Formats: sequence, C-alpha cells, structure tokens
Amino acid sequence: MPFTLATWNINSVRLREPIVLKLLEEQAPDVLCLQECKSPVDKIPRDGFNALGYTHMVARGDKGYNGVAILSKLPMEEAGAEDFASLGHARHIAGRLENGVTIHNFYVPAGGDIPDREKNIKFGQKLDYLTEMRDHFSSTKPEKSILVGDLNIAPRDDDVWSHKQLLKIVSHTPIEVDHLNAVQDAGDWVDITRKDIPEGLLYSWWSYRAKDWDAADKGRRLDHVWATSDIAGAAHSSRVLRDVRGWEKPSDHAPVFATFDL
Repeated sequence: MPFTLATWNINSVRLREPIVLKLLEEQAPDVLCLQECKSPVDKIPRDGFNALGYTHMVARGDKGYNGVAILSKLPMEEAGAEDFASLGHARHIAGRLENGVTIHNFYVPAGGDIPDREKNIKFGQKLDYLTEMRDHFSSTKPEKSILVGDLNIAPRDDDVWSHKQLLKIVSHTPIEVDHLNAVQDAGDWVDITRKDIPEGLLYSWWSYRAKDWDAADKGRRLDHVWATSDIAGAAHSSRVLRDVRGWEKPSDHAPVFATFDL
C-alpha cells in the first residue's frame, strides 16, 4: 500500500497550528513528521489533527524549544526515542507502521554560529550528536526504515545558494558534512530526495533575516528524507513545497515530501 510522508520543521506547533492544518487539508500526507515543536507533548493541539484523520501520534516535547512529533492517519506504535550525546533534549522519536516500516524523526542540533568546538560548545554538541547517531546505526543495522527531519546540514554543493561562501558557515562546513556522511554510511541510508531530484539547486530553508526571502533565494537544504537501501527503490515523487515558506506566519522551513510504494 503506497503512503506519502512529509517532514517539516514547524518552529512552534502551537503558534503555527493553522498552517499545519492547511498543509494537512491541502496535501493530505499519510504521515507528517514535525520538528522544533516547542511544546510539551500534552500541549500539542491534537483536536484539529484528529478531526482530519490524524488520530495516531508519537512525540517527545520540551517547553519552549526542541520537540519532535509524528502524526499519522495510519496505525502506528512508538518504536523508541534516543537521547544522543546525553543532551536531555527532545530530538528524536520513532514510530512503527503496521507494514513494519520504522520512521525515525530527528531534529539535529543547529550548532551555534562558530564552527569550532573549542570556542563554541553547541558546535561540539552537534558533532557529538552525529557521532552517536553513526554509532547507533552502525550497531543496530536498520532495515525497512525511513529517517527524516531537520538534520541542520546541507551536504552537497548544490544544497546551498553558494558553496564557496558557506564553506565556513555552520550547516555546510566540511567537518559537518563528513559527520553526516558517516551517519548515512553507517545505516546504509539512501538520500531519497536526491535520488529523485539528482541535479540542481534545492533548498528547504530560507532565513527570516532576508527582507524578501523568495527574491534573494539564499536557501539551504537542511531537511531530509532517507531510507534504508532495502526499501529505497520503492520511494518516488520527492518534492519540496517551497510555496509554504510564503504562507501567513510561516516557519522558515518548507515541508519535504516523498511517497513509498510499500
């Protein structure tokens, strides 16, 4: 049975509930993974989601920051939550569908502004988080799994508006890209978005700081959809809903979609 999945850093699920509902009404993905919910789990506004058929949810929450949730029309059970780097943050949740597919939803630390762990503790935490992700997937050897979320790294040259200008900017530095590639290799993950859209500039995040984000178009592809190699061939129809970045009171991220024929 095919199902469509979307991932979206919502930057406060309570503040932006109206545009979450708009996306669910207009696009109707079977599964929506949210990051940076900025809400305790019991404060996530579920009534509107339930009314649209998203009656299943697994989540972890923090008050005012972090937070991850998976909303689903399909029956789903919780399949774990990891606290990589022992940060005590709500940055990972996993759910398992009845067809046996496990969905991992991640919000990787942003890493602050200075790409030097000696000068910036947040950058060190980001690298440690990625290292523990690598070790986890190296030991567990995931199968029939999907990994999505705001991974806060744009790995390819064409995942940023200027490779040369962003080489020393957190989210595109070589050390971050190396760490992310190590996570990908450890779990035998396939970048589904780039499998479907192999060429050209592609972004999912545009800064609030730009007066006209659309015209400036200085974006980065920070949001990802991966799948283990055993099911990657079943994925198709990847897309970034760029227009959503221009909705009323938007997140600075746009949702990323993929469909799986499983």
